[in-house]
Amino acid sequence: MKHLVSVCVLLVLGVVLVACTASSRPPGAPQPAVSAEPSVDLGGSDLTSDPSATTAASSAPSAPSAVGSPAPELTADLVPFDCALPASLPATVDRAQIADVRVGSHGAGPSGYDRIVFEFQGPGIPEVTLRAGTPPFTQDPSGFSLPVQGTSFLVLVLHGATAITPEGTMTYSGPTDFTPGFPALTEFKEAGDFEAVSEWVAGLTGPSCHRLFVLQNPTRLVIDVQVPQG
Repeated sequence: MKHLVSVCVLLVLGVVLVACTASSRPPGAPQPAVSAEPSVDLGGSDLTSDPSATTAASSAPSAPSAVGSPAPELTADLVPFDCALPASLPATVDRAQIADVRVGSHGAGPSGYDRIVFEFQGPGIPEVTLRAGTPPFTQDPSGFSLPVQGTSFLVLVLHGATAITPEGTMTYSGPTDFTPGFPALTEFKEAGDFEAVSEWVAGLTGPSCHRLFVLQNPTRLVIDVQVPQG
């Protein structure tokens, strides 16, 4: 009987002690919390919002797109293709640092096209000129031969664009020769990056129409090459 009374007394003292401890927390004091892993927005595909599209991406992402995937690029409500050459866009900055170069494919039918994307650091683009090309091509400034696969060719010149900073560091060190074998784009190859002029040659499977436009956040120059018809 004495043992049972002792146990009861201990239980009562325990309840009182817990109650006192709980009431001693100052009003508004933070309560213990369970931490959660931060969420990461992975964004969309590098070259399209269509998950079925084929891509061949480069490498060295720029700072704005270092976490997750680069922003999705438009694949609907685009301007019509234009077959006239040369085509051009005016510069919005004196110097544009190339941060990434990518290529992708968007189908092989009558509405199909292949896409080339240049991503730049900062908000502006260089002066853009797209013209027809005829082999043989040469490297700038060495003058060495530049073989490019294809039966029809486009030359893209970016005046005021470079992957080399004035201090000599590289803002893009990824591939400079893409050979994706897409329905329109066979090869896309750098011909030179000299004195802030970047030149590239696109080897195509046949004569093709094109469109040029700019996307922001991050700044991107997009060149769509239509799949040759017939």
